[in-house]
Order: sequence, then structure tokens, then C-alpha cells
Amino acid sequence: METILIKDATIVNEGISFKGSLLIKDKKIEKIFAGNFSAQQIQPGKTIEANGLYLLPGVIDDQVHFRDPGLTHKADLRTETGAALAGGVTSVMEMPNTIPQTITQKTLAEKYEMASSKALCNYSFYMGATNKNLEEILTIDPKKVCGIKIFMGSSTGNMLVDDEEVLNEIFAKAPCLVAVHCEDEPTIRRNSSIYREQFGENVPIDYHPKIRSEEACYLSSSFAIRLAKKHNTRLHVLHLSTARELDLFRSNLPHSQKQITSEVCIHHLWFDENDYKKHGPFIKWNPAIKTNQDRTALFNGVLDDTIDIIATDHAPHTINEKQNTYFQAPSGGPMVQHSLTAMLEFFHQKKIGIEKIVEKMCHIPADIFQVKNRGYLREGYWADLCLVDLNSPWQVNKENILYKCGWSPFENTTFQSRVTHTFVNGHLAYDKGNLDLTTRGMRLEFDR
Repeated sequence: METILIKDATIVNEGISFKGSLLIKDKKIEKIFAGNFSAQQIQPGKTIEANGLYLLPGVIDDQVHFRDPGLTHKADLRTETGAALAGGVTSVMEMPNTIPQTITQKTLAEKYEMASSKALCNYSFYMGATNKNLEEILTIDPKKVCGIKIFMGSSTGNMLVDDEEVLNEIFAKAPCLVAVHCEDEPTIRRNSSIYREQFGENVPIDYHPKIRSEEACYLSSSFAIRLAKKHNTRLHVLHLSTARELDLFRSNLPHSQKQITSEVCIHHLWFDENDYKKHGPFIKWNPAIKTNQDRTALFNGVLDDTIDIIATDHAPHTINEKQNTYFQAPSGGPMVQHSLTAMLEFFHQKKIGIEKIVEKMCHIPADIFQVKNRGYLREGYWADLCLVDLNSPWQVNKENILYKCGWSPFENTTFQSRVTHTFVNGHLAYDKGNLDLTTRGMRLEFDR
């Protein structure tokens, strides 16, 4: 049994930060010691001196696109899980818009089998919904699948579900959490037609939030919520992008008692429409990055717990694919390597506490998806955790980007914090810039 002692770190967990040490034994957290570590009757096989470092639970990212299978010129399960580890992310939930699409039990099983030999971090996969696969959805084992993904607005992969009768059936009978991409397709098509008529194919990139507008988001989110309330569905709305949508989610309930929850992504907290001039199609996401007022409101929604989770929607495309005209440039960008350090930059700016970051990126994803024995630093839980140096500035550049696509919207950004170590199931998988490729992550299980 491998034993590792992480000694004299500042432990951030369950709303508090304290000086302490943590013992890993046989893949799990064996013991947490508060205070400066003194001689104990333990003989660890390895000791990591962590004085000056912060020990956090591993990040759980509930929304990533790793492009495997079928689109592996952009990304694959090996490269992107490696990038995740470099960012302190130990578990991911991956989306179904691959080739083939993950819309049957057969393709789902094949994807899990592939991940068992390629994924360096822990993983789960959504079952994708279509207008025609309700029978497949109803056979989901809720203890083994993170959720059902419904595209209620078209995006990469063309998995739009727009049959209202089918949507009612899915919401009524879903055996587990339903996660939705909310943008109203008729509104998007109408806006696209207006601006295509004005500009042809050369629509300026900063018109993206006019095409995928506030109205499109609100119409779709409010519709999804009406369906969920009608059928008492466990609903999770992904990547909010507007201030207006926040009113749909305001509640006095703690997240553990909510039937309808929400998420915001890093790019909607970091960028606003003024950044299109600098970054162009490289910050083209669906839903679109919108106004500074929207960005501020979303950040406040995190702080006041209107928004439950912070995730990435990591969705890489190649540089050549991105350098295209408006309608041809695909939406999405890589983010999973830099999500934690980006949020810690807000901590340095005194906009958010580190305990709140851990809550939104580690604890609450585990709670909302009912992930079994992960997301917290607790004795008996799987030892998924990371060490962070809050005072080790570094600049994002081509040499240290691990994404297969080879670029990041954060290039030339200097972050004050650095992930130094990442443990997955007690294994030191990332150590000061070096990935250990010998061990694979595990399939997530769910307490449902």
C-alpha cells in the first residue's frame, strides 16, 4: 500500500483554511492532522514538505469536450486529461457530441472502455439526447452515468433537440440529472439571417453576442425551467451568460435542496464583449461572451450563491479552424488547464475567497451530481487533491500549454498562482511540470 504524507500545508476545505497535514494510504485519505505536524506513529513511504503551499480538493469539472472519438486532431482523452491534471482538475464529465455521438448504450460503453486505457484523471460521460433516442436514455444506470445532456440550442456536433413532445418525455422520465445547453434556435436563426444579409459571410466577430443574444438564452433557459417544474425534473443549466437569466435561479435554498441548479464558465467570468477586438474568434463560445454588465452580474451570482458551479466548457479547436470567417469559425476553446489558476487570480484581486473557489469548483459539483466519495478532503474519501503555490508567478505560453490544439485564450497572461502537484486516487499524477503517464484515472460512481 502506497503511503504519502503531505506535511504542513494550508488545507482549504469545507469553508475553512487551516494549517495541517494529510496522509494518503491505499488511494484514499487515511488521516487529516490539524496544526503543525509533530512526530506521529506513521512511516509514510513518501513525504512532501508542503509548508507555504495550499492543499485543495481536486477540481471536478462538470462540462468538458475532449473530442474523443472521431475528432482527435483537436484533442483526445490522453492529452486533455493531462492538461486537466496540470490545472489541478482530477475528475471530468465529458460531453456526447463526438463522432460517433454518445447517444446509445453501445457508444457509451465503448467510450468508457476507451477511457479506461487513456484517461489520466477520473471521468464520466453524459448520455446525449436526440429527438429519437428516448429508449436508450431510459436504460441509463444513474449510479454509473453523470447525466443526460440536451442541446436545446445547436452547437458543435448538431445534436439539437427541438421536438417539444420529445423534450416533455425526456423531462418526465429522466432516470438521472438532466443538463441543458440553453439557446433558442429560432431566435439565433433569425438573428443570423439579419446579419448575414447585412455583412455576408464576413460578419464581425463582435456581433456574436447579438446573434446568440440575451433573448435567445433567456427564452431557452426559462423554457427548460418550465419543463423541469412541470415534471419535477432534476435540472442543471449549463454555462449561464446573461444577467437576465439569474432571476430564474434566485432561491433561498442551499444547493443541496435545489431541484434546479446552474453553472457559469471561466470565460464568461473573465472576458466581455470588449475582448473580441483582441482575441477575435479565439473567444467565440456558445453561448456568447456578452457585456461587462453581464460578466459582473454573473460574478456576483457566484458570490451570492445564485450560481452553484464554476466549470470550463473546455472545447478545443485547431488554430486553423478558429482563423476563419464568422460562420465558419467553430465555437469553443481550451480552458481546463487554466481554470483554477484563473479563479485564483480573482482571489489575488480580492474579488473572491479561496474557500468559495473550492466550494464552487470541488464541493458543489460533487454534491449536485452526487459523486461518490470525492470533492472533499475527508478521511475515507478518494485522495483526489492538488497543491498550489499562491505566490509563484508564471506566464502562459506555447511551451507550457498541454492542450493538443496548442493554444489558449490566456496566452501571454501572467498568473500569480501555480499548481505544483496533483493527486488522483492517491497517485501523484502531476509533479512540478511532469506528468506520470503510467497510471489511469477511474470511472466516477454516483450515490443515487
